[in-house]
Amino acid sequence: MTTRRFRAILPGLTLALGLTAALVLPSHAVAEDTLRIAMTAADIPTTTGMPNNGWEGMRFLGYPIFEGLVLWDLSHADRRATLRPGLAESWEQGKSDKNTWIFHLRHGVKFHDGTDFNADAVIWNLDRYFKSDSPQFELAASGLTRVRLPILASYKKIDDNTVSFTTTKPASYFLSMVVYVLFTSPASFEKAGHDWARVATLPAAGTGPFRISQVIPRQSVRLARWDGYWDAAHKAKVDSILLLPIPEANTRLAALRSGQVDWIEAPPPDGIPSLKAAGFTVSTNSYPHVWPWMYNMSVAGSPFKDVRVRQALNYCVDRSAIVVLLNGTAEPAVGWLKPNDPAFGNPVNHYTFDPAKGKALLAAAGYDAQKPLAFKVMISNSGSGQMLPLPMNELLQQNLKQACGVDVTFDTVEWQVLSSSARMTPDNPGLHGAMALNVSSASLDLSYMARYFAAASATPAGNNFEHWSDDKFEAALDTASMATDPAKIQASYRAAHERLVDNPPWLYIVHDLNPRAMSKKVQGFVPAQSWLLDMSLISLH
Repeated sequence: MTTRRFRAILPGLTLALGLTAALVLPSHAVAEDTLRIAMTAADIPTTTGMPNNGWEGMRFLGYPIFEGLVLWDLSHADRRATLRPGLAESWEQGKSDKNTWIFHLRHGVKFHDGTDFNADAVIWNLDRYFKSDSPQFELAASGLTRVRLPILASYKKIDDNTVSFTTTKPASYFLSMVVYVLFTSPASFEKAGHDWARVATLPAAGTGPFRISQVIPRQSVRLARWDGYWDAAHKAKVDSILLLPIPEANTRLAALRSGQVDWIEAPPPDGIPSLKAAGFTVSTNSYPHVWPWMYNMSVAGSPFKDVRVRQALNYCVDRSAIVVLLNGTAEPAVGWLKPNDPAFGNPVNHYTFDPAKGKALLAAAGYDAQKPLAFKVMISNSGSGQMLPLPMNELLQQNLKQACGVDVTFDTVEWQVLSSSARMTPDNPGLHGAMALNVSSASLDLSYMARYFAAASATPAGNNFEHWSDDKFEAALDTASMATDPAKIQASYRAAHERLVDNPPWLYIVHDLNPRAMSKKVQGFVPAQSWLLDMSLISLH
């Protein structure tokens, strides 16, 4: 009944908001070969070379313009994205010192401003992120990069085309971390008079297949094809891309239907059948993403200190109702990884919708009808990977009340505020007493498991917001980090994931299927099994 209620509401919202959407979107003069994309972000991601706004920022204002030493191969839809050489053409881990990695830089690469990419540019950017007393230090970009590479101890230039990184401990997954360190031309900073705010509107120069050609704050960013791109196999096909922040799902839908944009992220689920009937392309694919509530389990007085409470909610949630609400564009989540993932393992707990078991666990922890479990969750109204957070969370609120007598209230904030909150310590006043955060997450690989759950990754150093610690998990992760044998790494990965299920730091809800809708004139799109996309593959006709 609850699901039907929300499915009945959404079409009405689509109609009401869709009638006005065309009147409120900004007008842009565009050429025929300009691809216009409506993002879910409430504002344009930052444009200095390390974008905010989560993975949507990296997807559109990161890799198309700014690149890393290692890149993702995003050219396949039928398997997980893998790593490939980027601004480094090769690398190796030290034979006698497993804490050292040496990168051999690609020759002849230039930034969009014509300056050389070399070891000096690498070190300059690393100082920008990791050296707080450097002239080019950028606080916001540093915060984003440090949590993605928390085990970096030092770095140095060996020669003009070689650099080395030293980690605090051996990490078999280090390449999956360094892939997120992006490089901006040092000349951009000089041209802006050492002012990152001015760099953002210059615009900044990267090395990617697109360059930023125009920034209109809070309104749009225009990218132009970079014909001097170093990789002939990945040169862009469209002349330009126009990126528009449109956080409301139904407004995005109306913009697509009216022809104001060619592509929208996260279409409202109830609009999908009509989009298909009207000839639009709707793309979905399994990819490494989970939509959870992250338990604030370390703050004084948290009910989630008790593992029985954390397990109980995982039995109280009707995941199938969320999937129905989303019109099949999600899958139930019963762990950080999907059950068909080789690393899922064989945990003791197999979470299903079992209110009786949930209530029994709550009762054992001291919560019943006379003393119901009650807490606040911080959520967003939109954002990268958040799907439809308001109706989804309202359905969860009703579900938990009806199934297990749990009282949930919400603190609704803008996505960037929520994302920043996830890097706070659990007792930070900025959380406003929230006992859980609804922040969607990549569930990519061992590097991400370490970032989100290792004890050493507790906020603010990493992304372990819960300050969760589990000895068996730490032992398995350490074994996987030290190992070089793929079979041993995989076995330890499974053991670590079993602890994430049985001693859950999160309430696992659904895995997103990454829906997006686009005009038939958009060609070459590959729905990679990743949070990221290869925008160079796309053409218009």
